[in-house]
Amino acid sequence: MRTITGTELSEHKSRDSCWLAVHGKVYDVTDFLDAHPGGAGLLLKSSGQDATAAYESIHNPELIEETLSQSSILGDVDISSLTVSLSSETPLQAESEPEPEYPHLSSIINADDFEKVAQKYLSPEGWAYYSSAAEDETSVQDNSRLYRLLKLRPRVLRDVTTVNTATSILGIPSTVPFFICPTGFAKYAHKDAELNLARAAGLEGVHQIIPTSPSMSLEQITGARSNPDQTQYLQVYVNKDRQKCLALIRRAEACGIKALFITVDSPVLGKRERDDRLKAASLGSEAPNTGIAKIGSSTLLNPGLAWSDLAWLRSVTQLPLVLKGVQTVEDAIMAYEHGINGILLSNHGGRSQDTAQAPILALLEIRKYAPQLINNPKLQIFVDGGIRRGTDIIKCLALGANAVGIGRPWLYSMSGGYGAEGVRHLIHILKGEVAGNMALLGATKIEEIVPQMVNSMRAEMEIYGGLKL
Repeated sequence: MRTITGTELSEHKSRDSCWLAVHGKVYDVTDFLDAHPGGAGLLLKSSGQDATAAYESIHNPELIEETLSQSSILGDVDISSLTVSLSSETPLQAESEPEPEYPHLSSIINADDFEKVAQKYLSPEGWAYYSSAAEDETSVQDNSRLYRLLKLRPRVLRDVTTVNTATSILGIPSTVPFFICPTGFAKYAHKDAELNLARAAGLEGVHQIIPTSPSMSLEQITGARSNPDQTQYLQVYVNKDRQKCLALIRRAEACGIKALFITVDSPVLGKRERDDRLKAASLGSEAPNTGIAKIGSSTLLNPGLAWSDLAWLRSVTQLPLVLKGVQTVEDAIMAYEHGINGILLSNHGGRSQDTAQAPILALLEIRKYAPQLINNPKLQIFVDGGIRRGTDIIKCLALGANAVGIGRPWLYSMSGGYGAEGVRHLIHILKGEVAGNMALLGATKIEEIVPQMVNSMRAEMEIYGGLKL
């Protein structure tokens, strides 16, 4: 390993020779330009200089080591010789910009309020990545629309003086019937990203799923627990290289992770056109296929993943396994037959395949065609996608879900400079809506929320009636 000066580094910023420095090391990424999921333009934009700040604004610190071979490392950079450095320019730019005045948290009264703040204060790239969905974005709209079709049937003259929102998720107590779903590129929302989620979740007794490739290391996130007994799960994209997947599982076990949520709905990346258009506009001729979503996806997605791989997963860990991304009653039945501990009904927030049915329809399918799976002690059923209100949560519980997952709103709650306090505020909002609507519905505890409290006739009309099981 040799020491490379800033002058020498600056001489390598073309397609023929592309070097950049990250975390004090100089990498030759020339041969990786066309393979970079975010497109060659992103690398060329940072070439010949210290790209640490640009890299850390998006990536997990470990990703570069997992993606590039050791032969790509040319040496250590002489920091003192750098005359142009993204990492040194960024603080100067930040100091010259006035701090925006964010709305006080007391003015945020529902989840949608957080989204409006995020749209205003997030970077264009961050907003495009968080808010975009696949193609015409029909599925992401349907995820929310279907909840409006479900109508509550309140029971009256019941004593609702005391309402308890506590429940059990995978056998572990939770103060609320919802949990934090994994979300990518969380640093767009806040520099402390998943640390905010971990701290807030621990203080409020809420379960958290950590993404496979978070903005910070798994050890940092689990180390940020504000409660030593708090529950954290890990989302797992099963790597094509089983040894890499096994290494991640072992790290998860060492960190006290309580279950693995295996993502099964994204064998390939969905076409997120809004994200792609933004990157195309910023990168010009280097733009093809350069959406932020594609960055790092090549190391996660596994088009060869099949039901037969579940046996290997079960053989290497005793942690409970939950399939994240089940979308039909047929696959729910198969998950049960394969001895899976839980399923998360999800269409990836509408981000994978457009016009894929909303998860609440999959739950209605299960109620209609496989009622034996509802309230089955061997299989817990969770739902995510489009959940923004306490009434949405209650409708899922009434129709047979054990709990629900929420994703994008947590990102929005951190933005606007709110951090962990924003996350806690959103938890309070949702918990309050659940408790208030339970009282109005005539239920004092989660077990009293029953199917008869929901009129699902209009939503059921959207279920295809010719399923062959």
